[in-house]
Amino acid sequence: MIVEEEKKNEESEKSLLVDLFECCLLLNRWASSELILPCVPCILKVASVKEENEEAQKEVETALLALSCVNSFSKVPKELYLNEFKEIIEYHQEYRNLTRLAYQSAWRFLIKQLDNGKSLEEVITNELCFEEEAKRELEELTRCVDWKKKEEEIGKDEGKDVSWNEELVKLIRSIVQVFRVAKKNYEEMSIKCIELIRSAAESASVKVEDLLKGGAINAVLEKIQRQTLKKGVVHECFLFFTNVSERLKKKKKNEMEEEEEEEEFDEGDEEKEEENKEEKDRKKKEEKEEAKRKATKKEIFEKMEEQGYEDTITSFYGTIDFLKKKYHFQLSLNICDYFVNV
Repeated sequence: MIVEEEKKNEESEKSLLVDLFECCLLLNRWASSELILPCVPCILKVASVKEENEEAQKEVETALLALSCVNSFSKVPKELYLNEFKEIIEYHQEYRNLTRLAYQSAWRFLIKQLDNGKSLEEVITNELCFEEEAKRELEELTRCVDWKKKEEEIGKDEGKDVSWNEELVKLIRSIVQVFRVAKKNYEEMSIKCIELIRSAAESASVKVEDLLKGGAINAVLEKIQRQTLKKGVVHECFLFFTNVSERLKKKKKNEMEEEEEEEEFDEGDEEKEEENKEEKDRKKKEEKEEAKRKATKKEIFEKMEEQGYEDTITSFYGTIDFLKKKYHFQLSLNICDYFVNV
């Protein structure tokens, strides 16, 4: 579609071409240089608009967000973007016309292009004053945090956390639904869904039980059961189960340290008694979380056993050490056959 629209070269269709370019960058982080090079100047025209109405700001934000997705391996010539980006950032520094996301996206694009040469580094640090901007951003962030937040207040926020987790479960469930629709007729889309699920397993904000409730475990198992698997897909599935497995492990070392601290406790000290009460409350909470973790672990392993993956469960622990020492993509040549045969 991009090639066809470029051939038309009609001014009336420029907005459609911009939309296509933005989709290309937002959905494909490994877009080829042939696509990226015409994308950048075209999208930059939209990003350079200085109107402050809401619609224009959204268009600028989307344009800069798309450009920030250009991967760091794509060496974009500086003459295609540098003057425009300098103007965008300097104008914002004076008038504060961009949204926070748009401004951060502009910086992200430039920083990804740092390997393009020493001159770009000088522009970022000297002309655009990156150090001052980073300091200001950090100061704004720290003002948003109440460092003296009391435990009672934290308790009040637990309801919000539950709500947040429910939203995450809905999101994961939606990705799983897209995966199931795409897996028969659109292989690339189904692989993208598996990549998203694997990313979720790596995120500290996503709990293992969220993955379980959202159907992520079943989705990855379904993918492994396909008769033909690309090595990259096996890599994604393997990383997913490796992350889940690691997160389900019990932290014995921390527990032993806590026991040693308890033995050193002096009952005659009132201050320490108060600390001990807080420690007991914390331990109760941890015990509840541990019970939930065990239940989640049991359910996940039962699901894998139902699908005939008992050997796979064991093999994960045998190969995790290997993966820690080597790059993840250096899986054995017959790993795809192994998953299918199991």
